[in-house]
Amino acid sequence: MSLNEWLAIIMVLAFFFMMMVGVPVAISLAISGFAAGLIGFGPMLFSLLPARMFGVVSNYTLLAIPLFTFMGVMLEKSRVAEDMLETVGQAMGGLNGGMGLAIVLVGVLLGASTGIVGATVVTIGLLTLPVLLRRGYKPSVACGTICASGTLGQIIPPSLVLILLADILGESVGSIFAAAFLPSLMLAGVYVVYLLLLGRLRPDWVPAIPAQERALLSRRQLWKNIARSVLPPLLLVVCVLGSIIGGLAAPTEAASIGALGALVIAACARRLNRDTLKQTLHGTLSISAMIFLILLCSQPFSLAFRGLGGEALVHDLFSLLPGGELGAILFLMALLFVLGFFLEWIEISYIALPMFLPVFMGYGTDMVWLAILVAMNLQMSFLTPPFGWALFFLKGVAPPGVSTRDIYVGALPFVGLQMLAVALVFFFPTLATWLPKAIGW
Repeated sequence: MSLNEWLAIIMVLAFFFMMMVGVPVAISLAISGFAAGLIGFGPMLFSLLPARMFGVVSNYTLLAIPLFTFMGVMLEKSRVAEDMLETVGQAMGGLNGGMGLAIVLVGVLLGASTGIVGATVVTIGLLTLPVLLRRGYKPSVACGTICASGTLGQIIPPSLVLILLADILGESVGSIFAAAFLPSLMLAGVYVVYLLLLGRLRPDWVPAIPAQERALLSRRQLWKNIARSVLPPLLLVVCVLGSIIGGLAAPTEAASIGALGALVIAACARRLNRDTLKQTLHGTLSISAMIFLILLCSQPFSLAFRGLGGEALVHDLFSLLPGGELGAILFLMALLFVLGFFLEWIEISYIALPMFLPVFMGYGTDMVWLAILVAMNLQMSFLTPPFGWALFFLKGVAPPGVSTRDIYVGALPFVGLQMLAVALVFFFPTLATWLPKAIGW
């Protein structure tokens, strides 16, 4: 190998080393990229860097990120999500495993309306974990259900993961959203089947709410609660996603509708005040700034890697794999799964994917299908021990009696269910490609 190719390998290893010793991700990316690029090429390599950074900050599609983030944080800070969770739990509690099914359903609704894993897991954990334990749920099952349901926002549109993958892969956001629709519902369905089987085989692990407690709330009042707490966020999601998938609005325009709709819902619930608005703006700024800082700092890294011949090195590596295109995809899935034990999804997206993308372009791989496989794989990174962020979020709000072991053991079956869902999309690509083609994306 040439000296530049060795430099590309050292640059990647240096990035991982700095990550492991606690250097922030964005700083690790920038330092390793600048250092390797300057050693290999001198200042000449970075003559294109200002244009690339300007391309990031002026990307119209990426404007949807702070708008969708605002929508989700507003629904969380105004406690609309809490009301939704309580109402759905009351409606589903009569079944063995019914509270678990309610958590999955709320995870779908919150995922479609917030897309923020930390907020979803913390909200569901605070509200339901003590209740589930008090009603006799096995601690590991309760923890696993909460963590897995909280991560559904990573694959259910409008997800920040899907927006960034569309940008990386050069596909329209609308086509990626449409492609994720059926696989995300399928994954939620797999969770539901698992909990129903648990309710049938081990009812003592997932008992129903006692009839006396359910009788305290009349059916009429339950329907009123559903109309007040569940219907408005559901209509907001339908309007936002429907306008994108139906081609009526661009993702950024639909995101602005979602942000305005979240304000209206909070105002109608009489939860919109100065404190709520301040917390929402602060949360939106923090999340958006983190994402855009990593995007900007990834530019010198990717530019140096490409200039040092890293792409050719990766292409040669993939050429050694058996199985052609399918073998390359399986290798990518395995690599992303392993990286998910140690890295967050955004680092994986902007480090691993740009390296491997030219290989799949050469194969002529359907990028929409590949995007959904990658998104579902990245979703697992939130659940895989030891560094799954959903596990950390839940541990931070769990009652003292819940151990780290309970959380880790509870997450493992859902990691297996997610692997099953990824396998279904891999063997049946039409699950991801049918809807975009049907609506003409």
